[in-house]
Amino acid sequence: MENELLNRITINSDICHGKPVIRGLRYPVESMLELLASGMSTEEILADYPDLVKEDLLACIGYAARLTQIKSIYKIAS
Repeated sequence: MENELLNRITINSDICHGKPVIRGLRYPVESMLELLASGMSTEEILADYPDLVKEDLLACIGYAARLTQIKSIYKIAS
């Protein structure tokens, strides 16, 4: 099931400058994660974005979890 969810996340250089998005739509994973982190509930986000379903948001969370599994993290100069 996890891979099925992660398949909802797509990367295309012609969409949102190549950022990961949900199902090829112009909804960046980053934006959805920021909404969740701000305290919005899944239901509130889905009400604001009727093109999305609960599995899309779960896929965003799963994608973020996968990113934390990398072996090394380097600080980027700000």
